Amino acid sequence: MRMKLAATAAIALTALPLTASADGEVNIYSYRQAYLLEPLLNAFTDETGVKTNVVFAKQGLAERLEREGRNSPADIVMTVDISRINELVEKDLVAGVESDTLNKNIPENLRHPEGKWYALTTRGRLIFTSKERVEAGEIASYEDLADDKWEGRICTRSGKHPYNIALISSMIAHHGEEATREWLEGVKENLARKPQGGDRDQIKAIAEGVCDVAIGNSYYYGNMLMDENQRPIAEQVNLVFPNAEGRGTHVNISGISLTKSAPNKDNAIKLMEFLSSPSAQRIYAEANTEYPANPEVKPTGLVAEWGEINPDGLSLQEIANNRNAAVKLVDTVDYDG
Repeated sequence: MRMKLAATAAIALTALPLTASADGEVNIYSYRQAYLLEPLLNAFTDETGVKTNVVFAKQGLAERLEREGRNSPADIVMTVDISRINELVEKDLVAGVESDTLNKNIPENLRHPEGKWYALTTRGRLIFTSKERVEAGEIASYEDLADDKWEGRICTRSGKHPYNIALISSMIAHHGEEATREWLEGVKENLARKPQGGDRDQIKAIAEGVCDVAIGNSYYYGNMLMDENQRPIAEQVNLVFPNAEGRGTHVNISGISLTKSAPNKDNAIKLMEFLSSPSAQRIYAEANTEYPANPEVKPTGLVAEWGEINPDGLSLQEIANNRNAAVKLVDTVDYDG
């Protein structure tokens, strides 16, 4: 039922007309699903009186902004994954924001050095293991995935998916390209099957006995636990927070940017600041199985039950800068072949 409501809300929001300029409004292009945004935007309007208009899409927002150019009605883009956010920066579609409020609320490693994007939530790139076939403590780091003890026992989605590209990019930042190539070759040799499906499919594969270890976002695991049909599958795996005792677990983000064309710039910045505030971050945390980006706000519900995450403090922009090298490595080792 929840997913039906989400789909309906997305359609309704997409249908809202956007005007190029209007007092008391802010126009949003969003990759984030409507049911996640609705409570946040309602709270913002209640507090400020500023109306929000949203266009929801699964893909193509950068291309849409390019086509619209200076005439775009969009003030803000809300997106997931550092690669998608950085695409907006590379295409010069977003503007820097100078805001003491945002800089106070969002840690330095979770924002662009010139204010061209700010994280709103984070999700860990975790290792999932079979409760039946993997002992606690047998695997503790991303580096362990290349150990030959896991030969034929690992499942992942495509190496070229943005979530895996971000992970590989972080490995390059920590170890360099050559060491990361050797690591990626080792992971490939340990695969139980050709990379396929999404993150949920990797957890399903463990439950079906296809593999014993998988890589996936904490966000998807949480969503499976909240779905009565998928919960029995998710309950067959244990969570591992990789590198928890060392540099920390790699995290990806959902984030927000101000467009260069923003006709309602002041209201847009007001919304960005609101979304980074403790009150809005608590709403976000309660609506979704992600971690708040604002360190003042603690996780709630299922996320809190998993235990405290030690996130990698590496700058997400540094990770984004390694994207092309990561894509090249995936091709070099023929990871998906």
